[in-house]
Amino acid sequence: MFEQAFKNIDDILHKDAGCRNELDYVEQTSWVLFLKYLDDLEKDKQTAAELSGKTYTKIIAPEYQWTIWAAPKLKNGKIDHNDLTGDDLSDFVNIKLFPYFKKFKNNAESANTPKEPPLRQPQEILKEIKALDKESAAVLNSILELI
Repeated sequence: MFEQAFKNIDDILHKDAGCRNELDYVEQTSWVLFLKYLDDLEKDKQTAAELSGKTYTKIIAPEYQWTIWAAPKLKNGKIDHNDLTGDDLSDFVNIKLFPYFKKFKNNAESANTPKEPPLRQPQEILKEIKALDKESAAVLNSILELI
């Protein structure tokens, strides 16, 4: 199930102009997966709270929840594919969504995330990797498929 979903995502993103391999769009795939996971986590926490007779306040503001902007539904329950598309969707993500998550740590009451991401260590490791040739890119693609 997951493998086919990833393949479908890869097929869609690979058709984008300028994409040569999975390395060109792994960041987009990661973001999509993270945002969907976060929405599902919020739903699970809300359901657990309701089952135990408690209330749950979602940590993500309504307009930034996956089900509102990425998968909005029509009254009949089907996904509204005409809601945000093209430039409107891209503008929403770049101008509103990413800045919202960038300041999220400061706004969250009980976020348990580090203040500074540990970017220095990966940068040190990546210094050792030379420019990618076709063979190296193929090896990295294989590694990404395993992840």
